[in-house]
Amino acid sequence: MTTQTTAAKTVAAPGPNTPTGLIGIPADLGRALATGGSVLAVVSTFLAWTWTAAYPGDLTVYGYPGGLQVLVLVGGALATLFCLASYGVKGLGWLTPAGADAAVKYAVLGTFATAWYTVISISVELGGVVNLEPGGYVVAAATLIALLGALALPFERPEPDPIDPEAGGWEQFRHDAGHAMAVLRAAFASGSPRPVRTLPSYAEILVIVAVLAIALVVFTYGIGTEYDEQFVGFLITAGFGFSALNRSGLIAHASQISARHQNITVCGAFVAAALFPFTQTDDQYATLGVYILIFATVALGLNIVVGLAGLLDLGYVAFLGVGAYAAALVSGSPSSPFGVHFPFWAAVLVGALASLVFGVLIGAPTLRLRGDYLAIVTLGFGEIFRIAVNNTDGTSGPDLTNGSNGIASIPDLNILGFDLGVAHDIAGFTIGRFANYFFLMLLITAVVVLVFRRSGDSRIGRAWVAIREDETAALAMGINGFRVKLIAFAVGATLAGLAGTVQAHVTYTVTPEQYLFAGTTPPNSAFLLAAVVLGGMGTIAGPLIGAALLFLIPNKLQFLGDYQLLAFGLALVLLMRFRPEGLIPNRRRQLEFHEEADAPTVLSKTGA
Repeated sequence: MTTQTTAAKTVAAPGPNTPTGLIGIPADLGRALATGGSVLAVVSTFLAWTWTAAYPGDLTVYGYPGGLQVLVLVGGALATLFCLASYGVKGLGWLTPAGADAAVKYAVLGTFATAWYTVISISVELGGVVNLEPGGYVVAAATLIALLGALALPFERPEPDPIDPEAGGWEQFRHDAGHAMAVLRAAFASGSPRPVRTLPSYAEILVIVAVLAIALVVFTYGIGTEYDEQFVGFLITAGFGFSALNRSGLIAHASQISARHQNITVCGAFVAAALFPFTQTDDQYATLGVYILIFATVALGLNIVVGLAGLLDLGYVAFLGVGAYAAALVSGSPSSPFGVHFPFWAAVLVGALASLVFGVLIGAPTLRLRGDYLAIVTLGFGEIFRIAVNNTDGTSGPDLTNGSNGIASIPDLNILGFDLGVAHDIAGFTIGRFANYFFLMLLITAVVVLVFRRSGDSRIGRAWVAIREDETAALAMGINGFRVKLIAFAVGATLAGLAGTVQAHVTYTVTPEQYLFAGTTPPNSAFLLAAVVLGGMGTIAGPLIGAALLFLIPNKLQFLGDYQLLAFGLALVLLMRFRPEGLIPNRRRQLEFHEEADAPTVLSKTGA
């Protein structure tokens, strides 16, 4: 009789290249925890989080989310959708063209951060966790469970770089820390999105309309946040939500579709912006809107100088001041020594031409310089302008600008009988003074965008890019570098002066202190340059979005007091560290900063 024995089956341990998560939870269990935690976070927003209405937003109501609960609801719903897409649920595959796991991690992390920020804020402001209702405990536990599950999702771990066996303790620490950061980046990395399939034209246009509608809703909600805690929560949710959408590949697909219909996208964006005043019940937030448009228009003009031509201009705000002062002097202000009142179109021409003349006068003797030397000269011009208008007060110099008091009582514009200084009723909506100027600035912004697009695609625009990339090579190819740079300087100055003419009438007063190199209140040269770099040099949407963020965020962070600029500067440093090409970069700059990430993983002999 023969007895057969079978060897016991053993489970093989994960190999070095087997995808694993950041924490030791099985991937299937982690995915289930992330999904369940996200669903529970959504449910918790319909519960009361605190017992008293003393905390802003009234989080005491059952069945009706309010305040920060709405942000957690949005983040939890987004995380739930990505989790379901990771299971391959039919009809949700379009949500994750680049893979779902990285999007799940960002969405869950954003929901966790917003929920725990709210819970901690309630405990601190009201005097302890005893002020939490069951909903507060539920959302804290649910988002924590979801985060642990998301961190367990598998990813390809990078191999550690070799190290010298004789390396000291500090070198070993740096090596281990660098590998840990590489592992963390790999955990939140996503693959390349699959190409978007061609849809019927009407379907792609509907996609563009939907994207613009979402953008309008997000902007309207952000600018209309009523208290500090809500705005901080909005920043957390919007930041992680955008990252999740980007990692999922939806942003790339939307960009590809909008690139096929550029004219429709641009027109749709301006239509969406024109609808903003109709979403407001008063003129309060239209004030921020018109200042954002002024700031954005000037930043777009600077983008021609810096982004296209590569000329570092640190005194660009002076051209805005030249346009504002020139328009104020001829617009009927009692502080003006000329005593004239030009119509709007004439004041616009005066402001734009004055900035053009100053741009040529400053650029002609200085644009033969390069790099840091040109930056120093432009910085000096900005300071000279401010000091000059401060001294032309009739005492230190000729009586022209009224010195430090500035030119005050600038009258409102009246265009073809339409007084921009009074409210008007349009289709049942009351459009106030600042909304009137918002529409005017929107029209001027459209003109500036048109100039930027046409000049960037023209022969002179190609010459600007050639000068920016390598001036020596461009000169060797026959490009007249001085002429090309002077044209960029003049066009940029003219566009800034155009915005300055409207700024003078919006603010009623122009003073030298409005045109500093750096300060807490934009626009100033440092903020303008930061808007271009933050948004993305050489693009249209980049400086517009960068200017909106740089104006809106400091305005909403005033509760930080003396720490406002510290927090703002830290945020900029982190953003430039992890996304140096800007929020909306052009393809060339994206490849410059991410060559390794875009390189093929398997090299041929030629590639090697």
